[in-house]
Amino acid sequence: MITKFHVLYVGQIELDNVGRTGTPANDRRYASERLSEVFATARDLAQTMDELGFYALWTAEHHFQREGYECLPNLIQLGLWLATQTKRLKLGCAFNVLPMWHPIRMAEDYAMADIVTDGRVIMGVGRGYHTREVETFGAPLIDVEANREYFEEQLQLLLKCFNEESFHHKGKYFECPPQVDYRGYMLKEITVMPRPKHLPVEIWMPIASGKTIEMMAQYGLKAMVTLNGEKILDDVVRAYHGACNRHGRAKQLGQDVIWGAGVYLADTQEEAIRRVEPAHDERYKWFAPFGFVRYADEHGRTWGTPGAPARTPSLRDGIQQKAWFCGPPKQVIDGIKSIEAKYPGLEHFMIHWAEGIPPKEFKEQLHWFAKDVMPAFR
Repeated sequence: MITKFHVLYVGQIELDNVGRTGTPANDRRYASERLSEVFATARDLAQTMDELGFYALWTAEHHFQREGYECLPNLIQLGLWLATQTKRLKLGCAFNVLPMWHPIRMAEDYAMADIVTDGRVIMGVGRGYHTREVETFGAPLIDVEANREYFEEQLQLLLKCFNEESFHHKGKYFECPPQVDYRGYMLKEITVMPRPKHLPVEIWMPIASGKTIEMMAQYGLKAMVTLNGEKILDDVVRAYHGACNRHGRAKQLGQDVIWGAGVYLADTQEEAIRRVEPAHDERYKWFAPFGFVRYADEHGRTWGTPGAPARTPSLRDGIQQKAWFCGPPKQVIDGIKSIEAKYPGLEHFMIHWAEGIPPKEFKEQLHWFAKDVMPAFR
């Protein structure tokens, strides 16, 4: 049953003129001072969640986004700072885009964060989806197969850093260490220091298309699934469960999965739709072109595939698909419980902060959610 409540904040500033007919996403431009507001916003959000008893705040790594949607470049640094501003809240990395890092540097940074926060920073990795970001850092993304191959070798090296006292790695993309002369002897292995305090490291990864599920199960990664329609969510959860079983990692259905959805509370569903619809539409103005419409039609076909809808989804589509829950607390509770009932191992529910909701309004929503929704799950 669901016992842990999370929030996903991808790092947007307070956007102006939001909605379907508002400023086109590609036309947004903000100065550095505005883009830097995300750090104070993250702090205020983390402190609010800490006071209200939420489990974890997750943030997203992105670069070069003068449009104002995803403006947090370093999640481990952010998590270290937010840990000093809060008491209990965990700080999740959703996700460190591994192809933009050297995996040993990532391992060292995470280990330090794990030690000094006593385990409050949660590791997460992803393959990336912005060509502007990943390709600029010299890693492949347009070549999808090269991206998968590169990421998998990085993951192997990252796990060696965490789990082995010393090692030598030689693959297609990395040799660590290279065989060089060092202080009069030939270097054959290295010891990464420090290693994390809490082992094995809990590592989460998003499931977007389902193509990496087998790899996740093979390496023992946990899964985050956000804003998916009910049918696609079920397909993904069952595929992950089956892959874990095939790799000798038996779990209950839904175990080690964070399920994320949109939530907006109001006295009626129609009032909730009216208030949150511009923010919902703003999100999809930015994200739909990346293929992030994870809904299915009545035949089970994913939107955007042959024969299925290809349009940008409306909020009412999201409610119908159970990717969004809008209305009074009782209605939202019933909606969440209708999904929870399918998965005996599901412990984690995450609220997605839609990119057009102002910070003050979102924090008000969290107060209401903590007061009238969370107690129904305890």
